[in-house]
Amino acid sequence: MNTEQFKEFGYAAVNYIANYVDTMRTRSVLPDVEPGYLYDKIPDEIPETGEDWRELLKDFDEIIMPGITHWQSPRFHAFFPTGSSYPAIIGEMFSAALGIVGIHWAASPACTELEVKMMNWLGKFMNLPEELLNSSKGPGGGVIQNSASESTFLCLLAAKAKSIRRIKKLHPELNEDEISSRLIAYSSDQANSSVEKAGILGSIKMKLLKTDHDGNLNREVFLEAIKNDYNAGFFPCYMVATLGTTGICTSDPFDIIGSICKTYNMWLHIDAAYAGAALILPEYKYFLKGVEYADSFNFNPHKWLLVNFDCSALWVKDANDLANALEVSRIYLKDNCEKENTQLPEYRNWQISLGRRFRALKLWFTLRSYGKKGLQEHIRNHINLANLFHTLVENDSRFETVCPARMGLVCFRLKGDNKYTEQLHEKLMSRRNIYMIAATLNGKFILRFVVCSRLSIEADIRYAWQEIVSQADLVLSNNPCLLNGHSTNTN
Repeated sequence: MNTEQFKEFGYAAVNYIANYVDTMRTRSVLPDVEPGYLYDKIPDEIPETGEDWRELLKDFDEIIMPGITHWQSPRFHAFFPTGSSYPAIIGEMFSAALGIVGIHWAASPACTELEVKMMNWLGKFMNLPEELLNSSKGPGGGVIQNSASESTFLCLLAAKAKSIRRIKKLHPELNEDEISSRLIAYSSDQANSSVEKAGILGSIKMKLLKTDHDGNLNREVFLEAIKNDYNAGFFPCYMVATLGTTGICTSDPFDIIGSICKTYNMWLHIDAAYAGAALILPEYKYFLKGVEYADSFNFNPHKWLLVNFDCSALWVKDANDLANALEVSRIYLKDNCEKENTQLPEYRNWQISLGRRFRALKLWFTLRSYGKKGLQEHIRNHINLANLFHTLVENDSRFETVCPARMGLVCFRLKGDNKYTEQLHEKLMSRRNIYMIAATLNGKFILRFVVCSRLSIEADIRYAWQEIVSQADLVLSNNPCLLNGHSTNTN
C-alpha cells in the first residue's frame, strides 16, 4: 500500500467510523450470531497476492461487524464504561503511525516525558497525595499500565519482594522459599476476580474476607483474619482495598484498613478501576479519606475518562519497590543520555513487558480536548442519568433497588423469588435491544444497570426502562399479585 492508497483507505475508514458512531442506536447492541459464525467466512490461508483496500473494508463490514457487541452503544449497560472519543482515536492513530517501542528514555524521549506529565496532570486533578506523583521530591510516581488487573498483580509482586527482604532480616533462619510459601494477601469477597487471579499468578494465597450486608469490609473481620494467620505461621503482606466494587460499586474504608496495614507492615493497594474517575468531581473528594496510607493507587482512564482501552493509571509511593522486584539489566538496555537532576523514570522497570506503546499520546489528546470542565460534565451526566433510572425503578412497586445508586450504577431486581429476575434477564438478552449483566448480593439475583456510553441521553434511559418493563409484564403475567402492584408512573 503506497501513500496515495493509504490516504484513500484512511479517509474511507474515518468516514466509516464516524457513520458507525452516528448510527449506533440503530444497531442491536448484542450480535445475532452463533459460535463459529466467522470461521468459515475467512480463508484458511493468507492470500497469495495483496488485496485492494476496498475489499478489506467490504469484508470488515460484512464479516466482522455482524459479530460485534457494541460497547459504545448508549444501549450497552453491562460491566462498566469502556472509554472512547474522537480525540482518543486520533491519539491512537498517531501512536500507531509512530510505531515506537519505549524500552527506555532514549528509545523515544517524548514517550517517557509525556507520560510523566500526564500522570501528574491526572494525579493533581484527582487530588491524590503529592508523594504519589512524579512531581514530588520523593521516590513516588505514576505510570500507565495495560489494565487494573495488571496493576494489582505488579504491586503484589512488589509487596512480595519487599516483604521477603523485611522478614528475612527478622528471621534469618528462614530462606526465601520458606518465607514466600508463608506469605498471605487479603481483599474482600466483593473484589474483582482479577485480585484473586493476582494471587494465583504471584503464588500467594489470596484470602477474600467476608463483607457485611451492604458489601462493606469492617475492621474486626480484617483484624481477626490477620491475627489468625499470624498465629498459624503466615506472614500477611498485601491488601487490596476497592473504590467501586464490581458487583454493587461499594467502597472499602481506606482509613481503617490503611491504619491496620501500617501497623502490620502490609502493602495497601487501592483498586479504583471504575469509580476512581469520580475523584475529579469535588463532591466525591470524601472518597479520598485514608488514601494517604496507600502504597499504590490505580484507576482506569479507559473506563470513564473517554480514553480508549488500554490506559490504566497506576501510582506508587516508592517506585524503587517496583524496580527492586522487576528490574533486569542488560548492556543493550543501558541508557547513555545524561539525565542528572531530573526525575525521569525508566518505565521498563515499572511494568511486566520490556517495551511499551505511546499510550500517553491519546491521554494527552483527550485531556486537552475536553478539559477539566468537559470531563466533569461527562461524569456528572452519567451520574444524573443513573439517578433517573433509579427513580424509575423506585416508582414501579414490582421492582426493588438493592442499594443506593452509586456513580453510574443502579442494582435492582423484581421482588420475590430470584426466578423472576432470572427470567427477565434471559428475555432481555434474547431480544438484544439492551445489554445488562447480573450479579448476586446476599443470596439475591440482581441486575446491574450501568450508564456506559458517552452518547447516552435521557431518551436512552427511558428506552431501556420501557424495554425492561415490557419484558417484566411477560415474566409476571402468571403472577397476578405482583403484576397488580405495578405503578404505571414512568416519569
